[in-house]
Amino acid sequence: MPRVPHSTYRLQLHADFTFEEAAKIAPYLKELGVSHVYCSPYLQAARGSMHGYDVVDHQCVNDELGGEEGHRQFCAQLAELRLGQVLDIVPNHMATGSRNKYWWDVLENGPSSRFATWFDIDWHSSEVRLQNKVLIPVLGDQYGRVLAAGEIRIERNNESLRVRYMENLYPLAPRSLPLILGRANKHASSPTVNFLADSLSRLPSPDATDVEGIECRHRDKEVIFGLLHRFSEEHPNASSAIDQAIAELNADHDALDELLNLQHYRLAYWRTADQELGYRRFFDINTLVGLRVERPHVFNATHRRVLEWLDQGMLDGVRVDHPDGLRDPQQYFTRLRQRSPEAWIIGEKILEPGESLRKDWAIEGTTGYDFLNACNALLIHPDGLRDLTQIYGDFTQEPVDFETIAHDKKIAVAQEALGSDVNRLASLFLEICENNRDRRDYTRAEIRRAIREVAACFQVYRTYVIPDRDEIVDEDRTEVLNAVERAKLKRMDIDAGLFDFIADVLLLRTRGKLETEFVYRFQQFTSPIMAKGVEDTAFYCYNRMIGLNEVGGAPGRGDLTASQFHEYCFAVQSSHPFTMTTLSTHDTKRSEDVRARLAVLSEVPGPWRQFLRRWSRQNTPLKTRGYPDRNTEYFLYQTMIGAWPISPDRLSAYMEKATREAKQQTSWTQQNKEFEDALRLFVEGLFGSAEFLSALEQFVKLVGAAGRANSLAQTLMKCTAPGVPDTYQGSELWDLHLVDPDNRGPVDYETRTVMLARLRSGMPIAEIVREMESGMPKLWILHRALSLRRERPEWFGPDAAYAPLMIAGRRADHAIAYLRAEQIATIVPRWNLKLAGNWSGTTVVLPGGRWMNVLTGEVVGGGTVPMQSLLRQFPVALLEKEEG
Repeated sequence: MPRVPHSTYRLQLHADFTFEEAAKIAPYLKELGVSHVYCSPYLQAARGSMHGYDVVDHQCVNDELGGEEGHRQFCAQLAELRLGQVLDIVPNHMATGSRNKYWWDVLENGPSSRFATWFDIDWHSSEVRLQNKVLIPVLGDQYGRVLAAGEIRIERNNESLRVRYMENLYPLAPRSLPLILGRANKHASSPTVNFLADSLSRLPSPDATDVEGIECRHRDKEVIFGLLHRFSEEHPNASSAIDQAIAELNADHDALDELLNLQHYRLAYWRTADQELGYRRFFDINTLVGLRVERPHVFNATHRRVLEWLDQGMLDGVRVDHPDGLRDPQQYFTRLRQRSPEAWIIGEKILEPGESLRKDWAIEGTTGYDFLNACNALLIHPDGLRDLTQIYGDFTQEPVDFETIAHDKKIAVAQEALGSDVNRLASLFLEICENNRDRRDYTRAEIRRAIREVAACFQVYRTYVIPDRDEIVDEDRTEVLNAVERAKLKRMDIDAGLFDFIADVLLLRTRGKLETEFVYRFQQFTSPIMAKGVEDTAFYCYNRMIGLNEVGGAPGRGDLTASQFHEYCFAVQSSHPFTMTTLSTHDTKRSEDVRARLAVLSEVPGPWRQFLRRWSRQNTPLKTRGYPDRNTEYFLYQTMIGAWPISPDRLSAYMEKATREAKQQTSWTQQNKEFEDALRLFVEGLFGSAEFLSALEQFVKLVGAAGRANSLAQTLMKCTAPGVPDTYQGSELWDLHLVDPDNRGPVDYETRTVMLARLRSGMPIAEIVREMESGMPKLWILHRALSLRRERPEWFGPDAAYAPLMIAGRRADHAIAYLRAEQIATIVPRWNLKLAGNWSGTTVVLPGGRWMNVLTGEVVGGGTVPMQSLLRQFPVALLEKEEG
């Protein structure tokens, strides 16, 4: 049986919030009712990392967080308080750079590196110039210009020779060092230097990949380097000669170019990454290189510390980041489960509407985006959403068909940011076609177009076909066939036979070594297409109701009925009762409270239309040469409503990020300074307009109370629906933050500790409600619900039945009610603004017996109970059946 938490609390660790700070707040988390602290990744990350996903060494604890000793003390504090711990782990990728000794060894030794098998690198690129080389796209201009400007140099540090470009450091291949030592020997006339240069020249070929040859090469290289180091220390004239040789090389660009061409990497203009990168990345981030964790030796090396902590009980579980990036997620989870049978394992799997978590994955569930989106959609009023569609289209003149927008953005991402990935797939598929005479005349260009189209037509992140085990399920067959049929209709200019052949390969109807590789790589490719094309582009372009634009969400679909929500909960309880339920994460586009407030827009489309028109007229003079455009303006007003109060600096920084993600007026790679300057001035103008700010605050006041009621409702549902509830740091009070980095700022735990102490001292319910502005009611719900889960875990476990409660009356659609284990009843309202506090005879039917409201202390009898009486003192109700 897994060591399942009763609840978790997510902490983002970094240099400004270390193990020491985390240990200090542990008593507060214990008092809140949390059972497990849920930490962001804390293995050694790149210097200055704010998130920990850029791991450089899996064997060490991050020194910026306090290192091994800080970790030991933190874990000891948790153990003393009897708090468990869950850790976020990153199996898909590592950060590149000089601090990653494994990557450094690969760049130094090429395919003959001891760690070349760790990384997903294509050493045999179709580009001849990149054979056995890794493209490093870091230069700010064309290579020759950067070289001529003297920005690439050789330097010496502690007898180590390396390449420097700006702050970036790279090793020198051993067989290239004779170019330096040969020059040095002219000045020193040393037989030893000459001997060492010859010895380096005679090292085994760097493209040898047999284990014995690799070990022999590494041994000889280390011996030669040691001799060179000692000789330089003992003979200052030789050391000076080497320094002189380096100076001469740096001054001779042709000679320096010759040396650089002998390396196992190619320094290149940063824009080349879009088309020529030869290694798998995390999405489109060049500094995060894919790991081959499916190989047992890589798994063992990268998981050793985590597995030790699980075995020792320092960890009770792990959250696995981005399993869709793995070659074979099922195999990975099976191996992890076998190594740690009692661990609570959840995977960051993004489920699209209608998609289910694979039953053959040996994990407890997802990280909760599916629950987040179910709650979000439940709060949307369907009639109002239809009105918002009309309002948005009329105001912006933008398309209102989200599916078309998402498809087009996926195509754009595949052509640009992920072009290298497409080219690798196209080269592989071209080889497949060459081996089939019925298909050999397809060109590389049309194969590229077809691959992009099929990938863009997928409605889920990826399929999970496993050629090596001959595994394919109907769900995957259906998705592939549907995608191919959609692709045919979209691109009738491409031979339909090519699409059919791609389907044959993906569905294992055409088999072979190359075909197997294509299946794996294509499946790893479609999730970045979805993430970058939809989450990071379309979600910033389709702005009908931006609160619906959330990871794993379906902005084009919208609302969820009460019966559909109950069906979702039934499914979770029967399949993955220990999945995570959450409302905010470090990756959500907006915090739970921003979304809860924005959902109220669907209840007041008329006032929204009026304010929108009024603001647009008022603020036209604040625009510069027509900027910002109407779509950005629409997005901006919704953002201000959702996040108000927000400072000008926070809003400007967020809008810069949002518009660059949208890629409509500006982007990260091609910044439109005119647009960005105009947008910044527009934001400043809004904050300088007393008339606008007064109207904005008037509108926020209109939707604010209903937004808070929404937040309290979803907070209680998170704690009582099937699953394990997680609270993102700071969100136990009102939290109106936006996407990272806005949501990763410091949290005021002193205030929260004082507030919790007041609640625990017996604060009257009326006083709690009066302090709505501070977030006290939200903190109260979490404290009482989490404490109840900790005290009575059997009421929320796999055997705790989920059952909807019957609601009757004219306002029945305005309430959600359900029962857990026949002992706990959850009753929450929705569409509060339209409800206006008038339940009009609406009732809920409770099972027989006496029920105490855990939040208010009131006692009610079973049977038909008026909704008005249940929600009279507090906005939501949590009822516990009294014994006897």
